[in-house]
Amino acid sequence: MVSKIEEALDLLSKNWKIEPIILDFILGRKTDVADFQVKVNDVVFHIPYLRDENGYVLWKCFWPDCHNCCNRQGRLPLTSNDLITISKNLKYNKVSDFIKKETNITTWEEKGPEGNSVVMTMINLKRKEDEKESEDGTYIRCRFLDEKGYCGLHPSRPGVCYLYPFSSWLENEKGRARVHATFQFTGDCPGFYFAKSHDEMKEVLLEYSKTIYDYTMNSNRTTRENFGYVSM
Repeated sequence: MVSKIEEALDLLSKNWKIEPIILDFILGRKTDVADFQVKVNDVVFHIPYLRDENGYVLWKCFWPDCHNCCNRQGRLPLTSNDLITISKNLKYNKVSDFIKKETNITTWEEKGPEGNSVVMTMINLKRKEDEKESEDGTYIRCRFLDEKGYCGLHPSRPGVCYLYPFSSWLENEKGRARVHATFQFTGDCPGFYFAKSHDEMKEVLLEYSKTIYDYTMNSNRTTRENFGYVSM
């Protein structure tokens, strides 16, 4: 049985060259993986380190040549900030009207940072006008993506779009909330590569640190404001 990641990688390899070491890593064939942590501003980044090869799995974005993350979009959960900014962008006078017409409420399960099961319930932006809740999690081309690879909602696109390909979470560190982030390896992004030093990614991590911190805090506030629900 072909997994979703294998299927995604097969599609990706038709247009992009994937390094064999990256392919083996994403498919779980590497057993020498360690968690390398580096703190940038207020975010702790977790970067895969391959012991046998003495190097790191890093990432860079190929946009506008690639917009595969928008072509194969699984869901677009919205923070409370997103609800306000996107509804204004789409010319809604009331956020409630935007929610009623342009979103779905869906629940899904994903793995937490420690491998535990996390159940998420969030308001999600419809990726197509007639999207049904039953289509959540399936891959759909986002309706706001034009033929040149530009987003029709930019710069008020969902925060989760700015976050990609990272995922993030909060941990309590001596009474203080600490934001952590790591890569999503879904097989949909051609930007991952192997390098002997993580230094060449410093600028990317610096740029993303503020985006990740703001999104994570907004997402946490969204659940506190009852626009979403998380259970372990």
